[in-house]
Amino acid sequence: MKILNQIILSLVILALSAQISHAQDKTEFLIKIKNHRFSPEIVEVPANTEFKLGIENLDNIIEEFESDDLKKEKLIGAGKKISIQINPLKAGEYKFYGDFHQKTAQGKIVVK
Repeated sequence: MKILNQIILSLVILALSAQISHAQDKTEFLIKIKNHRFSPEIVEVPANTEFKLGIENLDNIIEEFESDDLKKEKLIGAGKKISIQINPLKAGEYKFYGDFHQKTAQGKIVVK
């Protein structure tokens, strides 16, 4: 019985290690905001893959990342960086913009 418990415990530990490793493998794409513009303006990501979108605001004023296509919005303080979890997307284009500077802060995620 003791050996069976050790085997079960080993399998549980192995499964948890695989999940932790998978979580650490998630890709992050970084976008910077400077002079009320996103850089890069176009981010290419693989289809059907979960990823993080890191957004760093280099301006001295707050901005709000917003995407109607992704149904995401998040404030980014001056000089701050945030991260947004994006679930797997189908191939296509997903627009985003800076809500406080919509004329200049425009971009899109291209999913291939």
